[in-house]
Amino acid sequence: MLENVAVVLLDGVHPFELGVLCEVFGLDRSEDGLPVYDFAVVSAEGPRLRTHAGFEIAATEGLDRLEEADLVAVPAADDSLERGFPPDLLRALTRAVERGATVLSVCSGVFVLGAAGLLDGRRCAAHWRHTELLAARHPEARVELDVLYVDDAGVVTSAGTAAGIDACLHLVRKEQGVAVANGIARRMVVPPHREGGQAQYVDRPLPRATSDSVAGVLSWMERHLDQDVTVDALAARAHMSPRTFARRFQQETGTTPYRWLLGQRVLLARELLEGSDVTVDSVAVRAGFGNAATLRHHFGQWVGTTPHAYRRAFRSEGARYR
Repeated sequence: MLENVAVVLLDGVHPFELGVLCEVFGLDRSEDGLPVYDFAVVSAEGPRLRTHAGFEIAATEGLDRLEEADLVAVPAADDSLERGFPPDLLRALTRAVERGATVLSVCSGVFVLGAAGLLDGRRCAAHWRHTELLAARHPEARVELDVLYVDDAGVVTSAGTAAGIDACLHLVRKEQGVAVANGIARRMVVPPHREGGQAQYVDRPLPRATSDSVAGVLSWMERHLDQDVTVDALAARAHMSPRTFARRFQQETGTTPYRWLLGQRVLLARELLEGSDVTVDSVAVRAGFGNAATLRHHFGQWVGTTPHAYRRAFRSEGARYR
């Protein structure tokens, strides 16, 4: 269930990270047929808080608001890497997870979750600049070095700033289905799902004059998910050798052509299962898997369930694929 959302603010909160959570969960998009969340901004450190950008925010809700939230989100704040955090907040985060709510961090907000003991024994994500410090400070945590976000047993952690959008949309997709997540993403004008990890954003030299070529191939692949393609054929379309194309694709997307294509095909299959009444065999063909057995295999690996079970859970009554 995802209906009640509370965002916890610490002094020095970063406005963009806060804005990500407000944009995904705090806007009324009911005219588009999207859910409206019971959304609140909660202060952990007094009624007025300064932001990282120098202006102030007034937050009248207190920590007791966390007790009824389905999702408690913690955006980044100044000094999150060094400072201590209010004990009442840490206890409230622990109680939230214990009662089955989800706790989500954006960027350095992960250090608050670590201080609450919520990372112990769990996989987690952090900005690539902070992964070593997070691992040193919380040795029981399993810090993933090259991911945009991690969802582990009710604790969702995201890497850098924009990865918070990925984590939020993942949570919406998980709880309410692809159609809702895609609808929110469309309004935000962001990709509903990004493949790849942080490797694509780490500071390093990249070959020049490649983005247009790879971007053109990505666009073509999105329009032809039902076609059999090879790296050789994609490289020819980009006017590169297969080895050069594979290397540059990895550098610019953080993943391989095969895995990127597979992820997009699974995403399309989810959309078709939710929003159409076509058979699973037809879904397999349209999404580029060829047959239902291949679809079931990859769908199970990526989504953790079968196409039939997924459709039962997320099928919209009366929906038709457009």
